[in-house]
Order: sequence, then structure tokens, then C-alpha cells
Amino acid sequence: GPFIFADILDYKNLREIVVNNRITWLFHYSALLSAVGEANVPLARAVNITGLHNVLDIAAEHNLRLFVPSTIGAFGPTSPRDPTPDLCIQRPRTIYGVSKVHAELMGEYYHYRYGLDFRCLRYPGIISADSQPGGGTTDYAVQIFHDAIKTGKFKCYLRPDTRLPMMYIDDCLKATLEVMEAPAEALTMRTYNISAMSFTPEELAQEVQKYVPELQMSYNVDQVRQAIADSWPMNFDDSNARRDWGWKHDYDLPELVTTMFSYLGSDSRIAQAN
Repeated sequence: GPFIFADILDYKNLREIVVNNRITWLFHYSALLSAVGEANVPLARAVNITGLHNVLDIAAEHNLRLFVPSTIGAFGPTSPRDPTPDLCIQRPRTIYGVSKVHAELMGEYYHYRYGLDFRCLRYPGIISADSQPGGGTTDYAVQIFHDAIKTGKFKCYLRPDTRLPMMYIDDCLKATLEVMEAPAEALTMRTYNISAMSFTPEELAQEVQKYVPELQMSYNVDQVRQAIADSWPMNFDDSNARRDWGWKHDYDLPELVTTMFSYLGSDSRIAQAN
């Protein structure tokens, strides 16, 4: 479809885009992810927080339905981790997580103060064959497929027993559209957890080895990313989403791995191995 390059920090231009294109729904995905954000806090603060403020003001002024994704990173080491409910203590220790808690609270405030139709989902780690890893702590679960096919070797930056919630991209997109299409009266909250599966690098490697038996898995723990992962949920409680607007995932771990290899063309790699 049509597209326009835009700077999330250019308020005037964003406003013109909304008005000139008669936008009614806005999906706001501009953000620096966890590990990248820690490497450049000033930029993450500008993009993730100032950019959000621009979008909130424009959405409120023009009566838009606004979606802003949140994340497992919105929780911290003092949050319950297994499972993590929708409502609990949130004290994240990354600028990414802090900015997402800020987004959740600001969106809820704009909803009650100005009537803004704000909707938010806390995404787990998202796995897709369409895009390269983007600097998130869960991106090992994408990189492993590329490395398994290209070299048959993968070096993981998290411990083998690091359990985190994950989701295939199709489920992520389905959930996002479903929560946006849900009637307002069905929503009992503005921010929901959503979940599909939860696994460790070791469990993922075992599933990948069914397709690439010679995969050599090694570990070189990145202390920064490991500390981030250790402060995040191990499992999400998404019962409210399943009750309020009928959320239901389609992909568990075996389906995820099968689908990733079918998209990334592992047939030639497996044929060579055989």
C-alpha cells in the first residue's frame, strides 16, 4: 500500500500525514528495543517517550483509535515471573521497559482524561522469518534459524535454561487486529498480556535439531542481555485477553519451528546434510 517516510519526532509532519490521509486508526511501532536502547539511552528516550507523546496528542486531537505495543520488558525483577499477571508491580531496569510502562500509563490516562480509544498489548518475544533480529533480548530465537541453515552452528548469548514467553508473528498480528476490532465495551482494561508459548534456548535447539540434526549449539553468555532476561517474565498470564475478546493462539513450539524452516528454505540445507 501507500507509504510515507516520517520522523516520529517531527510533530508537525506527523499531524499533516494524519490529516491529509484521513487516518482513523494508528498503530505506533516506533521504538528502540532493549539491548539497543541500553547502548543509546538518549536516543531511546527521545524515540520511545517523546515520540509517544507526539502520537498521543495527535490521536487525542483527531479522535483516532490508537494502538501502542508494550512488552515483557515492562516488568522487572520484583514482578512475579511465573506466571506474570496483567496487574502487578512493574519496575523495569531498561530504558525500553521504563518507556513502555510510561506508554501504558499515559495511554490509560489519555483514555480517562480525554476519551482516547487507546489499546495496548504486551508482546512476548516475537519470532518472524521476514525480518532480521533487531537488537532485542529475545532475538536469539530468530537468529538460531538463520545460523542453523547457513553454518550449522549457533552461539547463544543467553544461558540454556533461560525461559521466556515467545510468539510467532502470525499470532502477534492476529492478536493486534483482534484487540483493535473488539467492541470498546468488551474491554475491561487498556493493556493486556498476550501469550502463546514459553521455552528455553535448550528446548528450542532440540526442536531445531529435528530439522538440522548436525546443529552445534554453544553458549557465550552476554551479561547485559542475561541480566535483562532474568528480570523478565518466564510465563505470561493472558487469561483476561482470552476471556474479554476471545484471544487464542495458533502456534506452539513445533508449529513455530516447522513454519520458520518452511519459509527460510531449509530443504537444501537438510539435503546437503543427508
